[in-house]
Amino acid sequence: MPDSEAVRLGRKRALSPCPNPLFLHWLSELKDQAKERGLKTQHVYQKAINSLKKYPLPLQSGREAKILQNFGDGICKVLDDRLQRHYKEHGANAPIHSLPGGVQPPRRRSNKLATSKALSETSRHPSDRGRGNSKNLQGDGGKEKGGKKKREYVPQKRTGGYAVLLTLYRHCQIPGSKGFMFKMELERDAQLLCDKSFTVPDLGSKYTAWSSVSTLIHKDLLIKTHSPARYSLTELGLALAERLEASERGSKGEPAAGGPPAVDLTEDELEEGKDEKEREDCSTETAALPEPGLGVTGKSQAAEPQRAQSAETLLPGCYDIVLCVDFIETTGGSTACKQELVKELQRNGVTFHIRKLNVGDFLWVARERVAPVPGQLRPPPGKELVLDYVIERKRIDDLCGSIIDGRFREQKFRLKRCGLRRPIYLVEECGSAAAHLSLPESTLQQAIVNTQVVDGFFVKRVQDVKESAAYLTVMTRQLQKLYQNRTLFCHSREEEGERGSEGPCAGRERESPSCSLLSFSEFNHGAVKNKCQTVREVFARQLMQISGISGDKAAAILERYSTVSSLLQAYERCPTEPDREKLLSSIRYGKLKRNVGPALSRTVYQLYCTPGSLS
Repeated sequence: MPDSEAVRLGRKRALSPCPNPLFLHWLSELKDQAKERGLKTQHVYQKAINSLKKYPLPLQSGREAKILQNFGDGICKVLDDRLQRHYKEHGANAPIHSLPGGVQPPRRRSNKLATSKALSETSRHPSDRGRGNSKNLQGDGGKEKGGKKKREYVPQKRTGGYAVLLTLYRHCQIPGSKGFMFKMELERDAQLLCDKSFTVPDLGSKYTAWSSVSTLIHKDLLIKTHSPARYSLTELGLALAERLEASERGSKGEPAAGGPPAVDLTEDELEEGKDEKEREDCSTETAALPEPGLGVTGKSQAAEPQRAQSAETLLPGCYDIVLCVDFIETTGGSTACKQELVKELQRNGVTFHIRKLNVGDFLWVARERVAPVPGQLRPPPGKELVLDYVIERKRIDDLCGSIIDGRFREQKFRLKRCGLRRPIYLVEECGSAAAHLSLPESTLQQAIVNTQVVDGFFVKRVQDVKESAAYLTVMTRQLQKLYQNRTLFCHSREEEGERGSEGPCAGRERESPSCSLLSFSEFNHGAVKNKCQTVREVFARQLMQISGISGDKAAAILERYSTVSSLLQAYERCPTEPDREKLLSSIRYGKLKRNVGPALSRTVYQLYCTPGSLS
C-alpha cells in the first residue's frame, strides 16, 4: 500500500514544552511564593503560566507578553524587572530563551521527592538524624533560584514558627506524650515562647503569630490531620526543632556550636517576602510586648502544666464581669423592640458588649483589666473567660415557630454541648401577641415544662422586654458579687471531658474559692453551628430526627453504638427478628435511668434495616 510507505516508525523527538522557559521559571517561582504565603494571586500566576505554555513563539520582553490572555500590566512589569536583573547578572547579551546553567523549571513533585529523600536518609542513619537533616537543609544541594542558592527556612527567635516548633518538640519529649497537640493548647503553650499574640493581630496588620503555621506546613515541617485539627512534627521538623532547642539551651549559657545559622535574605527575597516578614514580625520594634497576662519565659509548658495553668489565671480584682449580647438581639427584625432592650440595659448601668455568639443570646465573661501602653492607640487585648451561665431568649411566637420547624430541639442540644453548665431559657410572654399563634397554648406550656423538668434547663418567664432587661441586670450584679473574690483558671475543651461534671464551679458555688472556665475564643469556636462534623455527630443528628428520641436518648444509644456501622453489625449478630427489634429497648438514658423502650427500638430498627421505602 502506498500510504503505508509514508509511515515512519520510531520514537518521537521530544519537543520543547515552552519557547520561553525563563519567563515560565520566573512565573512558577512567583506562584510558589504566593501559595506559600496563602495569597490568592497564586491563581493569577497559574492562569498566566497556562497561557504562556500555549504560546508557540519566543518573547523578547515582558511587554510583548501583554498580548496573551491573563497577562496584565502588573505581571508584565514584574517580568521586565526580572529581565533587567537577569541582564545585569549575566551580561547584556545573555540568552533569555534558555535557563542559565541548565537549570530546569521546578516541577510540582520536586518538594515531595526532596522530602521523601530526606526521610529515607533519616531512616537509613538514625544515629545521624539531626546532623544529616541539618546538612540536607543547609547544604549545597538546594535548588538554584535565578542563579542563587535557595536558603533554608529557619524561623527567627521568638516568632510564631519558632514557638510552634519548640512547643511541639518539647511536648514530644514528655513520657507518654500523644505526639500531637490541638490548636487551642498549642496556641496557649507556644505563647510563652513568642513575642507576638497568637490570637490578636497587631494594629494595622491582619496576621497573628499563628499565621506562620501555614508556612511550616508548606515547608514540610508540620503535619495537620483530623478534625478538630491535630498538629505534629514531621521528620524534617523534628530535626530543625532539635537544633532550635540546642540553640535555646546554648543561649542560656555559652552559645551552642550546632545552633541554627542566621539567615541573610538577598535583596530579591526581601522584596518578595514583605508579607511573610509581616506575618513573622521578626523586627525588634514590633516585638515589644507579649500578650497581656502571659510570661516571656522559654520553658516548656507541656513539661510544666502547673505553670501553664498559672499563666492562664485571673486573680481577684484583676478582671471585670461583662455581659455579652449577641448582635442578632440588637439588629434585624423589630429594630425598635430590640433597641429597647439595649436602652434599658444602658439605663440600668449595665456594662455590656455586643458581639457574635455562636450559641445563646446572652452570656457573661470575666475580662482582664489591661492598662493602655504608651505609644499605642488602643490598649492590648486581655484574656476573657466565659462564666458558666448562658441565656437563650425566646419570645412566645418565636418559641412556637422553632417548635414547628425543629429548631427548638436542636438549640437545646447545642446548649447542652456548648461546655457551659448553667443554661437558662428566658421566655417572654409578649402580651396580646400570644393570642395569634399556630400552636395551642397547652402545647407551648407543655414544651416549656418539658424544657425545665426533662431537659434540665432553668426557665425564667417574663412579660416583656423591660422585664428581660431587669432580669439581665439582676443576674449581672449577682454574678459580679459571686465572683468578686474568686481566682479564675482556664481549661481547654479536651480537659473538660477529664474533669467531668464535678469541678470547682459545681455544687455549692458560694463555698468554692476558685473556678475553672473556658476561654471565650475556644468556647465560641467550638459552638459553631455549621462546622465539620464527625461520623458520631452525624449519627446523633440522624437519631434525633426520629420522633420520640431526645438528646439524652441519642447520647445513650451512642455510648453503646457510636456509628451506624456498629449498630448494623449488632443487628446482624442478633439471631431472630424479634431480637433485632428489641436490641435498643434496654438501653438506659437520663438521670432517672429509664429504658428506651421497645417502641422506639423497633422504629430505629425499621429505619435502618427495612429495604426500600418505609410505609
